[in-house]
Amino acid sequence: MNNKERVLSGIQASGRLHLGNLVGALENWVSLQERYECFYFVADWHALATGYADPSEIKENTKDILINFIAAGLDPDRSTIFIQSMVPQHAELSLLLSMITPIGWLERVPSFKEKQEQLKDRDLYTHGFMGYPVLQTADIIIYRARFVPVGVDQIPHLEVSREIARRFNHLYKEKIFPEPEGLLTEFPKVPGLDGRKMSKSYDNAIYLSDTREVVEQKIRTMMTDPARRRRTDRGDPELSPVYHLHKIFSSRDEVDEVAQGCRTAGIGCIDCKKILIRNLFEYMEPLWKRRDELVSNPEMVLEIARKGSQKAGKEAEETMKLVREAMGMHRCY
Repeated sequence: MNNKERVLSGIQASGRLHLGNLVGALENWVSLQERYECFYFVADWHALATGYADPSEIKENTKDILINFIAAGLDPDRSTIFIQSMVPQHAELSLLLSMITPIGWLERVPSFKEKQEQLKDRDLYTHGFMGYPVLQTADIIIYRARFVPVGVDQIPHLEVSREIARRFNHLYKEKIFPEPEGLLTEFPKVPGLDGRKMSKSYDNAIYLSDTREVVEQKIRTMMTDPARRRRTDRGDPELSPVYHLHKIFSSRDEVDEVAQGCRTAGIGCIDCKKILIRNLFEYMEPLWKRRDELVSNPEMVLEIARKGSQKAGKEAEETMKLVREAMGMHRCY
């Protein structure tokens, strides 16, 4: 019998994964495998909330995310790795939860208005977009997960899930769902090529599927301190996104070296970038090697997803039996 507490998390299939996803989420997920019973999934249905008008890339994104899950170190023998849409009980529970979730709870979720501002070119006044937190809640509580790894900025989203679980238990006098807790993680902010947070939305990302040549070219053309127009100009390393990448991927001595070199013009931006390229390549090499193996064996990746989805489906169905019984919706046929 597995006595480990359960953790669940997922990544939306709205684009390719990048360096920020690896450092900010996947590495943490890998470490959690040692202490918890982990369920990790690709949220392909969630990608429709903002990408419903053109879902053509969701299938390929799903495959690529699965490859990156495994290449980063998620182990199908220690974690359940699955695809959201291959477990239809998620949709059933989401529908039932939508019947009891007040609209006001959804309107106050921070991302509701934020994404509408960021994606003004899309019509996000849809039931699916507003109801995103309900499906997210179903994803979590259908496995009766105890913990969800999140950053501090995601706590308000998790609080909605806690409220919905609490409301269900209260309405139907059954404590079926534990209220999921945030497993707070300090995610380092990974700067993008332009200095803003690395994001596919900003088109400033180094993707895990990028070739070595593409990564090198991206770093060579990255912005640095705008004040350093000439090699002899002194700069402020804190204004350079290259320096902030050094803080993540370079040694302490190298970070000090490039900072001092920038302030005194003792090192040029090209030389600074060469050090970063070398260290980033060393860091990425194991993942790239594993990715190459997985890309050439897509059937193995799909089989991992199938088996994981079957396992997840059994767990989800056990929960749904309890839910249907509590709501008087149990099947009599």
